[in-house]
Amino acid sequence: MNLNDLIVSCISQASANVFTTMLGVDIRQGAVTIESGSPDPNDGVVSLIGLAGSWTGLGSLTCSPALACRICSQLLMAESTSVDEEVLDAVAELTNMIVGSVKTDLEQELGPLGLSIPTVVFGRNFKTRSAGHSEWIVVPFFWDDECLLVKLCLRRNERYSHAHVHTAPQTCTLDV
Repeated sequence: MNLNDLIVSCISQASANVFTTMLGVDIRQGAVTIESGSPDPNDGVVSLIGLAGSWTGLGSLTCSPALACRICSQLLMAESTSVDEEVLDAVAELTNMIVGSVKTDLEQELGPLGLSIPTVVFGRNFKTRSAGHSEWIVVPFFWDDECLLVKLCLRRNERYSHAHVHTAPQTCTLDV
């Protein structure tokens, strides 16, 4: 299995498991695409989380404000009608669960990976961009008529092997 197929498989499994387990909802997957170059402007909620290690990249969830509120309502079992701190936190937590699960699955093939805390952006007509990562695997999921995009970009960290040079531990003594 090539890396892109592995990533798609990990995203599909993680997303389905998180939605079923945490939200009690079955989602259906749409057609996978590759996004290259500058992304289209967003209107809604985007959550980003970094991956680091021998491979580096980003995971992302993108959805409409209505779907973000629906996710929060289902997750917290309380009505959310507008995007507020709770809604943004719920989307961040969903990102953490899905991309965290993808990271864990990918580590079996790619080695240890670190995961940052999610950053969530809400607004209209904005773009997100990741320096050095130009190709994203995009997996759409549908909850009824609402679409959630799960994206991942990943590339080998060329500096990783050079940055992990092991040397003998040094000790310091303090004369008092």
